[in-house]
Amino acid sequence: MSLIFADIDYLSPDCTVEHGCIGIQGDRVTYIGSQLPENLDDFQEVYDGRGRLLIPGMYNIHAHAPMTLLRGYAENMVLQEWLYNKVFPFEGKMTGPDNYYGSLLAIAEMLRFGVVSYSDMYFETDDRIRAVAESGIKANVCPALMVFDQEVVFSDLEESITNARYVKEFHNSQAGRIRIDLNIHSEYISNPQVVRAVGEQAVELGVGTHIHISETKQEHEDCKDRRGMSPAAYFEGLDFFKAPCTAAHAVWTEPDDWEVFSRNAVSVAANPASNLKLASGFAPIPEMIAAGVNVGIGTDGMASNNNHNMLQDVYLLATVYKASSDDPTVISPAQAMQAATLNGARAQGRKDCGSIALGNKADLVVMDTDVPWMYPQTSKLNNLVYSALGSDVILTMVDGEVLYRNGQWQTIDIERVKHEALSAVTRIISGLA
Repeated sequence: MSLIFADIDYLSPDCTVEHGCIGIQGDRVTYIGSQLPENLDDFQEVYDGRGRLLIPGMYNIHAHAPMTLLRGYAENMVLQEWLYNKVFPFEGKMTGPDNYYGSLLAIAEMLRFGVVSYSDMYFETDDRIRAVAESGIKANVCPALMVFDQEVVFSDLEESITNARYVKEFHNSQAGRIRIDLNIHSEYISNPQVVRAVGEQAVELGVGTHIHISETKQEHEDCKDRRGMSPAAYFEGLDFFKAPCTAAHAVWTEPDDWEVFSRNAVSVAANPASNLKLASGFAPIPEMIAAGVNVGIGTDGMASNNNHNMLQDVYLLATVYKASSDDPTVISPAQAMQAATLNGARAQGRKDCGSIALGNKADLVVMDTDVPWMYPQTSKLNNLVYSALGSDVILTMVDGEVLYRNGQWQTIDIERVKHEALSAVTRIISGLA
């Protein structure tokens, strides 16, 4: 479609708020100006932007989308007990259709909250990809790989074949909306041979990788006891970072680890809500940013957040590190928004995304700013980070296509999705009793 946002405030690439008109034709931003263009007849719709703020779509760079089915199920537990006693048994009963509807439920939520792309680590990859393709959202999808046997070799695993199939069939499919990443769950659910082999396969296939790293103090310290080095050093020593990598959490990383990330262009997915809820700790985000690490934001799974409201994580990123560092100047509103937008696009390898600029993909979100909690508007950027609510999103556009607008999803049958999700959860929980 072609649409022009007229008389609207918008967030510029340097995170200042400007005012003008933004034109969309096809899947690109084709006009930015202070006045309406002369070729106004070329646009099918003129969108009245008064009382609105146009921002780049947000990038959720660490998610487990089908875990929407576990929302509210496993609560108030430490991470290892939570994983092994609740999460893994539940996941063991999830089918392909469960993953499909769980993904669609997550996608509907993300679109509602202004997320245009997410990085997803989970199982039943064909079903997850189908949900992404049908919904119109973007995603970096990776097949989860969990290795508990320290002796197994990668060539003996089904993933050694299916990884290559996913890349061949789906990488850069749907006009580039779908990308494939490869996965190692973590240092503690892997072995060195598999880590090295997956890293080599990612380089060979020309794709990125996605891992959990140093999420808890126990994980971090156990790795040092077991391997004689931190998880970051372990992965670097096995050449795993030769492919572009997104490392989730990084809560207990140390200065040497930040140098590893910076040296290897590893992006870190900060998960402030999940880390708070699971009492994992406070990731050294200001220090990593100072060390030159590309930091984005992830919501994690819905058993540990429990929502995909990215603006909540933006708010937490901009506030909790002030308290944890005793420094109210760290993580400015501009840095928080950049983490949610441009840095996330970089982590996903999407070079023409993440900011409102001529020629960039039209991945845009309209916020309603004509609400009491956004007044007075002394600084609209500060209001966006510290005052705005996810429910203030009234339009989400991906590649120039409006997928959510004023309470309506254009590509998702939300009532069907909610029904199927409830049915799946009822069946799974009854089977665990």
